[in-house]
Amino acid sequence: MGRQTQIRKSCSSRHGIAGKLPACIAILLSALMPLWGQQRLPFEPLHDSGQSVTPAYEGWFRNPDGSFSLLFGYHNRNLNQELDIPIGPQNRIDPGGPDRGQPDHFAPGRQWGLFTVTVPKDFGVNKLTWTLATNRETTAIPAGLNPLWEVSPFIEASGNTPPYISLEEGGAFVQGPRGIRATLTTTRAEPFAISVWAADDLKGIFGTLRPLGSPVTVSWGKFRGPGVVTFANDKPPVEKADFVATPASAFTGKATTTASFGVPGEYVLRVVANDWSGDGGRGFQCCWTNAYVIVTVKPGAAGSR
Repeated sequence: MGRQTQIRKSCSSRHGIAGKLPACIAILLSALMPLWGQQRLPFEPLHDSGQSVTPAYEGWFRNPDGSFSLLFGYHNRNLNQELDIPIGPQNRIDPGGPDRGQPDHFAPGRQWGLFTVTVPKDFGVNKLTWTLATNRETTAIPAGLNPLWEVSPFIEASGNTPPYISLEEGGAFVQGPRGIRATLTTTRAEPFAISVWAADDLKGIFGTLRPLGSPVTVSWGKFRGPGVVTFANDKPPVEKADFVATPASAFTGKATTTASFGVPGEYVLRVVANDWSGDGGRGFQCCWTNAYVIVTVKPGAAGSR
């Protein structure tokens, strides 16, 4: 991430990329050289299961009230194994933890920008450390306010901004990784519908090809909870829909799916809305928006919302 941040800061500026292209190429080549060297060595085969989960610190940004947000993701190194690591000694953020809002469910692969931890304006040189222990391996990542790790998740150098999303029709729209939260109640006996309203400016990151489909995609996943969550479609299509979004946007659409739960308890579902820049802004920490739905699942044959 430190090398990636240097590339981003050197190649993204308000003066544009054209004047810095030779420097960008040089920095990019220097970043890739170690990888080319590694490719001469035999790779360890990828595994379906049994591997570790590594926390990822993805940078920090300033909040309007003067506080700071530390941005985190993770890498589950298993191809197929989803892991549940309860909040506690094996899944903790210190100091102030163990619970600082991190997930306890880990999907396979690299997951970008899942959550933020807010620290006060006087955080200074202090650090937080996220520790994960699973499959007989413990990994930890420190997080602080080093200037090299500052990111810009609300606007990219080309002017692209994250989609806006709302969790209720006519509700407030938000953008960015801090997200919004909604609370629902249901029963495990019946799946229930969950919808997202999305709006976007239709701008793209420099050099990004615009796909033919919807300019906004949404993905649902389990963030926390005691049992299995099943979505009818965890990537429902965002269908164009006309409604008033704030601020005014070039595209508005709605996506709906259903979720059902294996056992009663409290769950947190995460939905992420991406624009054309893709997951994690293709590594540039812009432009996507998170939202979280807290679902209390009660036993019973008849549900309520």
